[in-house]
Amino acid sequence: MKKIYLFCSAGMSTSMLASNMQSVANDHQLPIKVAAFPHDKLTDIIEEDRPDCILLGPQVRYMYDETVTKYGNEGIPISVIDQGDYGMMNGENVLKSAIKLIKENK
Repeated sequence: MKKIYLFCSAGMSTSMLASNMQSVANDHQLPIKVAAFPHDKLTDIIEEDRPDCILLGPQVRYMYDETVTKYGNEGIPISVIDQGDYGMMNGENVLKSAIKLIKENK
């Protein structure tokens, strides 16, 4: 099972997007778990439940470089969610881009 984890400042709107993405994954019977967390939990989650892909919400875009500096050597792809897809809560597009990141990372 692949784990795609979304991180943002509080986790509220990102939770809605994560559940939308999970529905798309379920509809297509993909072995994927999507979950959302506040950004300050990132270290704990990487240590405890190593995700296959880390997506940052647009509102924490400024933390991208710091996140890559800290965790880039973990072999986990890290990306910022597209602002348009995030605003439209387009779980399908975000899921597709996450799957593409995981495949490119192999």
